[in-house]
Amino acid sequence: MIEIATSPTTTTLVITGDLDLAERDQFPEIASRVVGLRRQLLVIDMCRVTFMDSTGAAFLISLADSGRKRGGATVLRGADERDLFVLEVCGALDMFRVDRDHDCEDSAADTAFTRPGAAGSPAADPLPHRPRPTA
Repeated sequence: MIEIATSPTTTTLVITGDLDLAERDQFPEIASRVVGLRRQLLVIDMCRVTFMDSTGAAFLISLADSGRKRGGATVLRGADERDLFVLEVCGALDMFRVDRDHDCEDSAADTAFTRPGAAGSPAADPLPHRPRPTA
């Protein structure tokens, strides 16, 4: 699920769940809405992303590219190392500002999902699929 919030200068996308091939049908509509808002700053909140593949990365890259063409910036908030690795492999990590200071603990607690490497979570292998949140 992707939620859109706006302020006078910022659009924020809050992504929950998988950002992958199975979700791609919603990407064109969301991209159109984000581009239509014409805000200078796009913040992509990835605290609740459970998995991202190259399709999800391509969606984020297209958003960042659209913003950059208008002179804007795209910030990734709460992206874990696997998310950043996918963008790096795609050769696009430099299109984003990465907010490494953001603390996802509150939003992760809301879903009963603990991001790998978070305080109190078990150590995790950096490459396997992240467990899905439990309701």
